Amino acid sequence: MPVCGIVGYVGHRQAVEVLLEGLRRLEYRGYDSAGVAVVNHRLQVVKAAGRLPRLEAMVASRPGVDGFVGIGHTRWATHGAPTDTNAHPHLDCQGRIGVVHNGIIDNFAELKEQLAARGHRFRSDTDTEVVAHLLEELYRGDLAACVRQAAARLRGSWALAVVCSDEPGVVVLARHDSPLVVGVGDGELLAGSDPAAVLRWTRRMVYLHNGDVARLSQDGMQVWDGSGRPVLRPEQEFPWDARAAERGGYPHFMLKEIHEQPDAVQNTLHGRIRADRLEVDLQDAGVDRAWLSSFQRVMVVACGTAWHAGLAGQGLLEDALGRPVWVELGSEFRHRPHRVDERTLTVVVSQSGETADTLAALREARSRGSPVLAIVNVEGSSIAREADRVLYTRAGPEVAVASTKAYTAQVVAFALLSALAAGGEVERRRVQELLQLPQRLRQVLEQEPRIREVADELAASEHAFYIGRGLDWAVAMEGALKMKEISYIHAEAYAAGELKHGTLALIEAGRPVVALSTQRPLQAKMLGNIQEVKARGARVVGVTLQEPERVAALEKACDVVMAVPAVSEELAPAVAVVPLQLLAYHAAVARGCDVDRPRNLAKSVTVE
Repeated sequence: MPVCGIVGYVGHRQAVEVLLEGLRRLEYRGYDSAGVAVVNHRLQVVKAAGRLPRLEAMVASRPGVDGFVGIGHTRWATHGAPTDTNAHPHLDCQGRIGVVHNGIIDNFAELKEQLAARGHRFRSDTDTEVVAHLLEELYRGDLAACVRQAAARLRGSWALAVVCSDEPGVVVLARHDSPLVVGVGDGELLAGSDPAAVLRWTRRMVYLHNGDVARLSQDGMQVWDGSGRPVLRPEQEFPWDARAAERGGYPHFMLKEIHEQPDAVQNTLHGRIRADRLEVDLQDAGVDRAWLSSFQRVMVVACGTAWHAGLAGQGLLEDALGRPVWVELGSEFRHRPHRVDERTLTVVVSQSGETADTLAALREARSRGSPVLAIVNVEGSSIAREADRVLYTRAGPEVAVASTKAYTAQVVAFALLSALAAGGEVERRRVQELLQLPQRLRQVLEQEPRIREVADELAASEHAFYIGRGLDWAVAMEGALKMKEISYIHAEAYAAGELKHGTLALIEAGRPVVALSTQRPLQAKMLGNIQEVKARGARVVGVTLQEPERVAALEKACDVVMAVPAVSEELAPAVAVVPLQLLAYHAAVARGCDVDRPRNLAKSVTVE
């Protein structure tokens, strides 16, 4: 899941201070190593393996790192281990050109062999260093033209920021399938992999398009498209401010974002419900009932947590449309012979709007004539720009690697679509429930102290299983993902009816099993599945709706029961997931894990 963070600066401040602050805000994108290059007639480079504080200490010990132009990078290792040498920025042979890079250069081995044969000396194991040496060969006094020429020889994905000591007032950017944004400040220009990097200084953003090369200097910004033609990219006001991306007194971003879910849901609903008529209005997304009903089938494509939200949305849309709805992993979509055409609505789901596999699926679907509706959180993102219609979730910035409020907002987005598609009494009933949902989520959050007690006990285990049926299975998968990605407890989710087909062999005395039972028609069968694991010694944590008969039935079958406010089966995935998020969070804290930055993972997966 390779992804890195890039920052760049041209202005009137000391660049190193701006770069380090930008890297702090991007560290969720990668934290194996970090580095900066500041230009002041020569390149001053400081880089180090490990977390950002090590780099900050090294910079503090070298007070001569000064200048008003520079680039920085925080790395998630792909090519080459996380070492000081492999950290970015990378330089050419003469130390004139510095490069930072997010993405993967697919043809780096071929280029490296050619460059080495011509005398270039490589110091690192990375694919990125190839770019620095390629630029060295091509440089003729115009860094922007040089980068355009180099980009034409690269294959793969890249966001590049480049500086050169021969042009000390310039930063050149290039993007292809990896995001880059330029922040326009007062007498300064800032670059970042996403707006979080520059929000402290400006909310005025220019999003670079695929194939763009941009030159930043004190004279302003120039942009060329993939064909080398000068273009103007529009400036947009970013809807969040820097404070929205701070922890706000919480010990971790993840816990803050779990507690922000009532507001995230409220924001997703805002302006999209006519409360007086109990109707859904998605005009802001360009979606109405006639358009949704015009398709013969729906294909939902997503990755990770967004895929789980898509699975929850599948049942909602199928019931409302009366048409088949498939849910596919973005990483698998292009490699299967789908019958996606103009009669198919493709719905792509991504928090960042930059998920590489989902973006590739979007392009594949459009190439086959399928209209694309995107459910994304970040305005101006690649998926938002390339989709035909966009339903923004408005969940606010999500910094923790483990996604929480984005999932809940995505489920709510599917609930809005399904209510609109269904119309009539179903729509009115769904709207009433959605209006009450923020308060239901607050009620779940009030149970945190008890959930923490359960988590502290579960933290001693190395394995756990999650089971459910119907929509509960989708929630079980999301709960298991949260547990393993931040606590490193091996957690697996199974459709409860599949226990007899092998999984029961793994159940032994004391093994934790989290059993979800929010789907009323499936309760009897779930109770039977719980008895199957209990008979083999499992310690069962049940999750159900706060209804006396249901709670009583689970209390007889389970060791512990966590009851969430009663909602319809269709909206249960938005409520039942919250105790599972808290369970994972507190188990991770009890085990001493780095909750916001789990090992080997990064927030936005912007290359395949």
